Amino acid sequence: VQLQASGGGLVQPGGSLRLSCAASGLTSSNYARGWFRQAPGKEREFVASVSWRDGSTVYADSVKGRFTVSSDTAKNTVYLQMNSLKPEDSAVYYCVYKVVRGVALPSGSWGQGTLVTVSS
Repeated sequence: VQLQASGGGLVQPGGSLRLSCAASGLTSSNYARGWFRQAPGKEREFVASVSWRDGSTVYADSVKGRFTVSSDTAKNTVYLQMNSLKPEDSAVYYCVYKVVRGVALPSGSWGQGTLVTVSS
C-alpha cells in the first residue's frame, strides 16, 4: 500500500488549503482512512477520518467546523479541506490507512507527509 499526500503549503491565517491523499495497491474497504498531524516539538495527533463503507466522519475537537474530510472511492483518494486556518494548525499532515476511533492501527499505512504552514 502506498499513500501519496499533496496540497500542503504556506497560507495566511484565515485562509484555506485542500490536501489530497491518493492510495495505490489498496483494495480493502474495511477500514477508515484519515489524517494525522505533527507540529514541531509536539506529539502526533489525530485530525479527521472517513469511513470507506458509508462516508461517516470523525473529527478532532480542535478542527470541528473548520475542516472537512471526504473521499472519492472511484479515485481511491481522501481529501482534507481546511478552512479558517490558524497558526496552530501548522504541522506536517499525514494521511493514514486503517484508523479506528481516532487511532491509527499498527498494521496500517502512512503517507509521507505534507507540510502546512499558517503564517502572515
